[in-house]
Amino acid sequence: MAGNSYWADGYVQKRCTAEDAIGHIRPGQRVFIGSSCGEPQHLVKTLSEATEWFTDLEIVRLMSLETAPLSLIADRTRGQRLNIRSFYMGSAKSKHLAEKARFLTPLNLSAVPRLFKSRRMPIHVALIQTTPPDDFGWLSLGVSVDITLAAANSANLVIAQVNPEMPRVLGRSFIHVNDVHLVVEKQEPILTLPTVPESEAADTIARLIARLIEDGSTLQISPGTAPQATLMTLADKNDLGIHTQYLTNEIMHLFARGVITNRRKGLNNGKMVASSAIGSPGLYEFIDNNPGIEFHPSDYVNAPGIIAAHNKMVSLSVAMAMDLTGQVAADALEFNNFSGVTGMLDFIRGAFQSEGGRSIIMLPATALGGKKSRVVPMLSDTAIVVPRADVHYVATEFGVVNLFGKSLQERAMAMISIAHPDFRDELLHQAKQLKLIGAQRTLKGALQGVYPLRLEETLVIDGQNVTIRPAKPVDERRIQEHFYTLGKNDILARFFHEKTSFGTDDVGDVSQVDYIRNLTILAVVGEFGFGKVVGIGEYLLDPACNLAEVAFSVSGAWQGKGLGRRMMKKLFEGARENGIAGFTAYTAPGNKAMISLFNSLPVNVSTTMEDGMAALECRFDDMKIS
Repeated sequence: MAGNSYWADGYVQKRCTAEDAIGHIRPGQRVFIGSSCGEPQHLVKTLSEATEWFTDLEIVRLMSLETAPLSLIADRTRGQRLNIRSFYMGSAKSKHLAEKARFLTPLNLSAVPRLFKSRRMPIHVALIQTTPPDDFGWLSLGVSVDITLAAANSANLVIAQVNPEMPRVLGRSFIHVNDVHLVVEKQEPILTLPTVPESEAADTIARLIARLIEDGSTLQISPGTAPQATLMTLADKNDLGIHTQYLTNEIMHLFARGVITNRRKGLNNGKMVASSAIGSPGLYEFIDNNPGIEFHPSDYVNAPGIIAAHNKMVSLSVAMAMDLTGQVAADALEFNNFSGVTGMLDFIRGAFQSEGGRSIIMLPATALGGKKSRVVPMLSDTAIVVPRADVHYVATEFGVVNLFGKSLQERAMAMISIAHPDFRDELLHQAKQLKLIGAQRTLKGALQGVYPLRLEETLVIDGQNVTIRPAKPVDERRIQEHFYTLGKNDILARFFHEKTSFGTDDVGDVSQVDYIRNLTILAVVGEFGFGKVVGIGEYLLDPACNLAEVAFSVSGAWQGKGLGRRMMKKLFEGARENGIAGFTAYTAPGNKAMISLFNSLPVNVSTTMEDGMAALECRFDDMKIS
């Protein structure tokens, strides 16, 4: 633009009213509007009031809350005045979004800047909002860099609303006065968003996924994540980093607590990196001239290769519904400005490629006050946002599963196991109808009760993490593999006769138990979802006497390391909480390990001989006297 002229002189010459600036727009042009909370509200309002003078304008933007009724004008004029093109990757299932479906352009956020810069979609006019210029003539795009910078850099005409309330954010967030054609000075509050509503389901999910996020992880946090749940999940972590589409109030609070240090990110160490901010005035003050924060465009922040370059990258996303094969439907809601879902797939794929990274999809199990399951047999009438091959960890308030590498049958069983118990029978029936699982398969008692998270515990034994936890229906194959690794004497001790095969019937009673009457506790080593079972403890209730018979098996390499006692302790806790009166067991008189396990309980144990076997019995109301 201007040759060697002083930028400040040019700035003065470019100042005009909003009406004059909008008057430079011509019929048939494509007009970009700055994104999300960075929307230049004064310019957009003026544009909406002048639409009667235009024909065939195309408004280009990220799907967003509208401060001016542009979609309504497009509807009313049947597109003759203006049309809307909103980039949005969501399912558009809600009534509000479905009504605007024809305006939506599905595109991953990382790809939008290229669309502009390549001129495949030429931008004729860009309406943006910036800070006042600094001493060198640079204007910061503030809370909205994302696709706005690419639009401004490639537009034929750039109209900037200069707003002193816009925070000056560092990074690649700047455009120079010399690259702006018209300046409209207008001070007004930056758009803010209401707090995400809290829910009991979100809090439970937070507790479940906390152990999947390790110290030193780099996080992307979806704007749809409930704030209290986010704090609950992460408050006890150390040295977390942030590389995310949006900075939010919750991220600010975690930084204030010292949880986020950005020291171990592996890329952009010491910096929180994002492309936008959505939240409160306090958040906007926090990011203003903060040297620890950098905003970059979406083709950098959302690029899967850049995401993957971070250490232990964890993507936290919120889904609207999932089917039994793992397909994901997602829609952003008004409280997160509709836009978070558009970058969802970028981060899921990038996190998976990261060393030690993982993607976690959070799904409240029900909608409509518990009347509708969000786990459905098949998503057939809804746009898929995340293909099933890209889905790894899934968490509802009823458990967490890892679908990576799982067959359709394993996926169906896993998704049913974390659905609300009221809907599991019907989901099992539908899964059989869809041929996703065999007709002979059942969930048996697993349809009863809620996964008892309180019985989980992680130990370190010989430098290796061992998780002690209740069994899940998805554990069937690894339980089967455990039995095949047992030595001959261990098989005799467990089954009282020689066995060389362990079919579905043998394993089913162990892996598909309820958490009240027939509880199984596992000792698992290895990655979540791919762990190896090295120990099994179980009780099976006899309702006639309200006593439960217990049985154990521990892999040879893990014997003598205290796993049996840990599992017995968990069985004891679970049985007492569930109102069971006591335990029984039948074992060989020489099985000192089983006898020792019983004697480790804080109750008195009686031993009698029956047909050459030692019959052990203890009642929970007969406590030992210290």
